[in-house]
Amino acid sequence: MHENTTEDPPEGHDAAPPEAPATAPESGVQPGPKKAHRLRAWADRHPWLRLIALVLLILMGIVLGSIVVYRFVNPPITSVMILEKLRGETLKRRWVPFEKISPHMRLAVIASEDGNFCTHQGVDWGAVREVIESAKNLEPARGASTIPMQVAKNLYLWDFRSYLRKALEVPLSYAIVSIWPKDRVLEVYLNIAQFGPGLFGVEAASQRYFRKPASALTQREAVLLATTLPKPDVRNPARPSRTHRLVANAVQRRLPYIAKRADCIVNR
Repeated sequence: MHENTTEDPPEGHDAAPPEAPATAPESGVQPGPKKAHRLRAWADRHPWLRLIALVLLILMGIVLGSIVVYRFVNPPITSVMILEKLRGETLKRRWVPFEKISPHMRLAVIASEDGNFCTHQGVDWGAVREVIESAKNLEPARGASTIPMQVAKNLYLWDFRSYLRKALEVPLSYAIVSIWPKDRVLEVYLNIAQFGPGLFGVEAASQRYFRKPASALTQREAVLLATTLPKPDVRNPARPSRTHRLVANAVQRRLPYIAKRADCIVNR
């Protein structure tokens, strides 16, 4: 008979210890490396997206850098001027410093274009809400573009309306107001705004329509010029239409009220 025995392990060889049970990862630990690997793999599959992101970052850097430079240096040309040149127009423009622009013109353009210019930080959200409510009620409403938004449009964007342009105007206007004082914003605007086909800046407009420098504009002349800005292709301040005169009259009546809210530029 053979005994049913269990052999002991050979001397010098210990029995293998039992495997430790797998432990679950601690709660709250995020699989960061795994996520990073997935992102890298996704980026490798879509190299064109990386290129687009790189180009956008470069463009953002150029634009922000130019905003800083234009705080002290006058812009040599704008995107809207380039578009006018491509349309075959001859550009007419003459830059004048803020001090050589009639106080009547400074006030008139605020009354016509941006009544809260001295109080907002680039975007007048109250005006935006009014436009939205008017649209809901199918009522006509003025635009909600502020002067900083129009500076952003004239400097960097295009002159035809689109939701994309409006979306880009908002961050650009905030950047401009963050870097420039309000008098610089108004100075640049009045020197790059379009007053007619190929006609840019208040000095060139004043010389063409009234045969005088911008520093010598009367209140009525300033109001007629300011109310030309929404429709420079069809309004002529030297020969205003009936509609143009009615708009100018309404703006002129607002001047005393706006003067009380325009302390950021009136005493300059």
